[in-house]
Amino acid sequence: MGADRITVVGAGFAGLTALRTLRKQSREVELTLVAPKAELHYLPGTIWIPSGKRRSQDLVVPLDNFLRRNGIRFHRAHATGLSGDGRVLQTDAGAVENDGLIVASGSRFLRKLPGIEHAIIPCDGIAAGEAIRDRLAALAGGTIAFGFGTNPDEPIAMRGGPVFEYVFGIDTLLRRQRRRDKFRLVFFSRSQTPGQRLGERAVEMILEEMRRRRIETVLGEKPRRIEPDAVVLERTRIESNLTLFMPGLTGPAWLDATPLPRSPGGLVQGDAQCRVPGFSCTYVAGDGGSFPGPDWMPKQAHQADLQAEVAARNLLRALAGAAVEETFASELICIIDSLDRGLLVSRKEGKTRALRPNVLAHWAKAAFERRYLRRYR
Repeated sequence: MGADRITVVGAGFAGLTALRTLRKQSREVELTLVAPKAELHYLPGTIWIPSGKRRSQDLVVPLDNFLRRNGIRFHRAHATGLSGDGRVLQTDAGAVENDGLIVASGSRFLRKLPGIEHAIIPCDGIAAGEAIRDRLAALAGGTIAFGFGTNPDEPIAMRGGPVFEYVFGIDTLLRRQRRRDKFRLVFFSRSQTPGQRLGERAVEMILEEMRRRRIETVLGEKPRRIEPDAVVLERTRIESNLTLFMPGLTGPAWLDATPLPRSPGGLVQGDAQCRVPGFSCTYVAGDGGSFPGPDWMPKQAHQADLQAEVAARNLLRALAGAAVEETFASELICIIDSLDRGLLVSRKEGKTRALRPNVLAHWAKAAFERRYLRRYR
């Protein structure tokens, strides 16, 4: 019998953490990474692109050294399908056989809101951060509108924190440039309490900070459409020279060609051990999965890492014929950065903490980025 072959789909936070954990636990297993590029794109850092604190080359980390150090084979391809038992991954560069599989290919944004093409989606990649930078620099004044939505079939499938960071970061940048008075900043949300998963205290702080910075809010109205020069809500029309909108999340398109079970929102169904029900030695981790847990469980890198570690260890146990019992923790850690300060929010079962914006949290966010990326450089 040869060594077990494990395939990991996706070179994001969950995929790379799964690979690191697998290699730490076993030097014998054969590991294969399937992704379009051998690169990690550190998307949390894109909030600093408009200000010039980060450039694309700071946030794109080639993985060649990481893969070589850990003896990981790289299969450059897009996943396109999966066999009925999960043991053969189909890709546009050929089939990849496995004894164990971890699906960590992330999520994609729902683009169903009419006119969504007229908005920039902040976390749609590094190019989106650059587009925001360039559009902002070209504006002499006007209105900038910010908002986020959710997946109506699975409200937990959303990501709102970065929008708050763009709101506060752009406000700070315009003040530094001494042109804030030429701009109207408007935040809109269908919820009266946006950012509820952060906890009641954090929502109060966020809205208080918006009032302090003279950022207007239009709350409790559902977006109807986005026009080239406006956001149209149920009762309000916001004239806009630049619109940043983060829609809800669903699973990547390639899942449609697989027999994997899906959640109502289109994500891969996973259990508390990160197993995909009905599929032997097949696991899911990260934003592309739907898991049991509290309604505030976030779609963020930290949660993806926690799931990926558990998925990797449990897969190795399953391959060894051992009991699979380890479950992942639901944990939210978020620093809402504003270029010079950060509002720290942490949440675990039964405990929520929110600290007022301070410079130490800003420095901590930057330090975490450096330390995280050092693992892969």
